[in-house]
Amino acid sequence: MSNQEKFEALKKGLIENNETQYGEEIREKYGDAAVDASNARLMGMTEEQYIAHQKLEEEIKTKLAEAARQGDPGSAQAQEVCRLHRDWLTATWPSYSAQAHRGLALMYVEDPRFTAYYDAEQPGCAAFLKEAIDIFCAE
Repeated sequence: MSNQEKFEALKKGLIENNETQYGEEIREKYGDAAVDASNARLMGMTEEQYIAHQKLEEEIKTKLAEAARQGDPGSAQAQEVCRLHRDWLTATWPSYSAQAHRGLALMYVEDPRFTAYYDAEQPGCAAFLKEAIDIFCAE
């Protein structure tokens, strides 16, 4: 199996895992077309784009923890995290809107699975990110 074939299998596996864990829920919430478009964007990523996307996710988590420790969701640092988060989302979202970004942030605090992800290294990060995104999307 070539490296390209392995990479394609990796992306396919990520989508299958996501569909197994969240498929019914996200398709009900966002619709088949949006989920299919998001999956297609992931499948269309080059290996370099995928690696950059993963690095951006790690950068967001690191900078989010730093900003949360500072405690000001309106700070330049927190708003930079929101910009990075938007950029991370738009790599797989078929389209972006402030309303959808806010809705996702709300889900981060309402759904314990997402809260646990964002709070894993720094408790309170999910709630802080939601507040920061609310400010970011109001501008």
